Amino acid sequence: MGSHRRLAASGLDRGTHVAVSVLSLAAALLGAVPAQAAPHDDTRAEVDRLYEEAEKATEAYNKADERTDALREEIGTAQDRIARRQQRVNTMREALGSLAGAQYRSGGLDPSLALLFSDDPEDYLDKALVLDQISARQAGELRDLESALRELGQERAEAARKLRELERGRRTVAAHKKTVERKLAAARRLLNSLPDDERAAYERATRSAGRLGMPGLGDTGAPASGRAAAAVAAARSALGKPYVWGANGPSGFDCSGLMQWSYAQAGVFLPRTSQAQRYAGRQVPLSQAQPGDLVIYRSDASHVGMYAGNGQVIHAPYPGAPVRYDPVGMMPVSSVTRV
Repeated sequence: MGSHRRLAASGLDRGTHVAVSVLSLAAALLGAVPAQAAPHDDTRAEVDRLYEEAEKATEAYNKADERTDALREEIGTAQDRIARRQQRVNTMREALGSLAGAQYRSGGLDPSLALLFSDDPEDYLDKALVLDQISARQAGELRDLESALRELGQERAEAARKLRELERGRRTVAAHKKTVERKLAAARRLLNSLPDDERAAYERATRSAGRLGMPGLGDTGAPASGRAAAAVAAARSALGKPYVWGANGPSGFDCSGLMQWSYAQAGVFLPRTSQAQRYAGRQVPLSQAQPGDLVIYRSDASHVGMYAGNGQVIHAPYPGAPVRYDPVGMMPVSSVTRV
């Protein structure tokens, strides 16, 4: 632009001015070349958005699945408890029935008449007292057990209702997941339509995002504990395994499923979702991360990876991308959990 001003001020002829204008226009067009990449930028933003949306749907699905499994166990336990107590009730009813039958066969006399005609009134009174105590105790136990049976029946009905509700919720989440999968498939087709170099550039960008501005990671490469070392070894053994919706190994994983499986190999139980895994241990600063720590991403904790040292995490990224290493700062980190 400075050169343009000097030319204009020197009084050059109209042709020269036009030529300079053309050059300026050409320069402007060259400067606008990145704008031609804007659709590609839009594609990347759309794919990133869809990946994030899909991951949230997967975590919601996992949460519903975990709750459903837990509720099934509760229902099974309640049914076993009901069956045992029902058996006790039946046994007591049989005993009471036998007692009533014996009383009927003895004539079912009024206690005062039985006492009057008894050959041994004292023996009769002793037996009557014992029978009365037994009968009263059994009747009391029967009432207690029947009350407990009613409560358990209500509990089972409530649990069954919750199970139906959770199954409906799970179907809703699954339906949403299928919608997102369709969107992801469309985005993948769009990405695959790009030239190889642009697609490779996108892949590089997704794996290098966030490197700048990350705090210094002064880890020595040593895991925080023996179980953390075992979990890291398990996660490394899963490298290259495919991302699979709702899977927790060993042939495929989603992000939180990989963490749960890896720590299970170390004898440590982790919750199923990344939101719950965030609270499965002690929070530490990212600058103090050690191999085996769980790195939770995004403010809603919808993604998780395992810190592997040297500024990298092992994680299951998204459909179409296998379990792999990526920079710890590939997306916004919300917290780091030491299990």
